[in-house]
Amino acid sequence: MTATANDWRRYFAEEIQVVANLRTPAIVDALATVPREAFLPEGPWTIRGEADIQSPPRQTPGADPRFVSHNVAVAIDPSRMLFNGAPGLISMAIDALEPRPGDHALHLGAGTGYYSAILGAVVGSNGRVLALEVDDALAARARTNLASASHIEVRTDDGSGAFGETFDVALVNAGVTHLPVHLLDAMRPNGRLIAPITATVPGMGPISKGLLVRVVNTGGDRWTARVVTFVAIYSAIGLRDESLNAVIGQALARHPFPALKSLRRDPHDAMASCWCHMPRACLSLE
Repeated sequence: MTATANDWRRYFAEEIQVVANLRTPAIVDALATVPREAFLPEGPWTIRGEADIQSPPRQTPGADPRFVSHNVAVAIDPSRMLFNGAPGLISMAIDALEPRPGDHALHLGAGTGYYSAILGAVVGSNGRVLALEVDDALAARARTNLASASHIEVRTDDGSGAFGETFDVALVNAGVTHLPVHLLDAMRPNGRLIAPITATVPGMGPISKGLLVRVVNTGGDRWTARVVTFVAIYSAIGLRDESLNAVIGQALARHPFPALKSLRRDPHDAMASCWCHMPRACLSLE
């Protein structure tokens, strides 16, 4: 029996469910129904997987959408090394946000909109997704790709200014050096935020390395925080402070996998419990 598109899309979703240990059924359903290839350039595609860390990207053998229905990153602009991220990693980040129907979501670094569409499918038409993309051309493609989803708004924006609204969940989809105050202030009570806190590495160009961190607005000056995983990701534009780059690099050298407990928003001097001391947004081991 020949597999239908519904069959192999469901298999793709279940593959990612196993790889990323997804606990949210709505994310699995979204992966099975949102056509990834609709958010990509025409195939054949340039892809990169875990086997390609020290090798150049590969080409798919053709333009069959099944070739990109796997846990691989797919280039959306190969000349700039811009990739639609690996579904296992990004879906794991979305899952850690615990999105719910009706949630208001922020997706910063939307690219051409694929993962904005996944978030949109999970929060549903009664929810909202604000998708921000700094690159004009990518933002325009995202608007076209998401035109049928009226509850998803795409803005050309780097996220460095106030958003004009608040959020239940926020996914920062590019490497940042800090969590800016205006982003933290935009999180609703019990709001969940995922962001890669990264340092640039010589010889890696626009790619930075660090930790994918989950923060929850539990109220007061100490919010809960934990590490989700280690990550190498394209660096954000507009949300990097180069004076903090060395600080993060040193913190990673001291504790590459820290047992983070909290995000401290209170003014305090650097102390031993500060994994990476930053004013008003300090990641702490206590």
